[in-house]
Amino acid sequence: MEPLELLAGRVRTADIVDAMGRLHRHRCHLLDLVSPTPGRRLFGPAVTISYFPACSAALPPDCHNFRRLFYQAIERGGEGCVLVLASNGFTEVSLGGGTKLSRAENHRLAGVLADGRLRDFAELEQYDLAVYCRGETTRWGGDTVTPFEANHPVVIGGVAVFPGDYIFADTSGAAVIPADDVRAVLHTATQVVASDAAVIAGIKNEQLDSS
Repeated sequence: MEPLELLAGRVRTADIVDAMGRLHRHRCHLLDLVSPTPGRRLFGPAVTISYFPACSAALPPDCHNFRRLFYQAIERGGEGCVLVLASNGFTEVSLGGGTKLSRAENHRLAGVLADGRLRDFAELEQYDLAVYCRGETTRWGGDTVTPFEANHPVVIGGVAVFPGDYIFADTSGAAVIPADDVRAVLHTATQVVASDAAVIAGIKNEQLDSS
């Protein structure tokens, strides 16, 4: 059986979205993402951290901090996974930067998809990760949001992400694929690619209609 990574290497986000449209009815795509690593494709099963408005009384920092929630998220192993950071509406706030996200590098995650801003693009570019987010910022966000819980379902940009769902992202956007259907979706996406190629070949042979 062909590895999922090889199948994913043959398609683009648009192909995934077309394939999801054939197999599912729900929204799966995310647009307007920015990346410090735009040439890298992001693909892997999701582990999640959601953020919540910061309140030291309700959410004590000794429990609700990135380090603790990160290790909860990858407690079953992080290699090849995509860390999904859900801002819960705070898309203009920093959810992390080069220092915190070095943990993703250390534990060999595939990369990060953040529904918020990230800091330190120049540093993130040096990591062996694919990173997509809502933009770069220079300001720390810890006085606005704090990590809340790990490996629960989250919503980013109107798209549901369950832990274990597959994330696919490239320069055109991102898509979320249900874990149980990932192979079927990737196979259908490769069929979309082949179909589009056949149409393009047919267009080359079109003749000017003189009637």
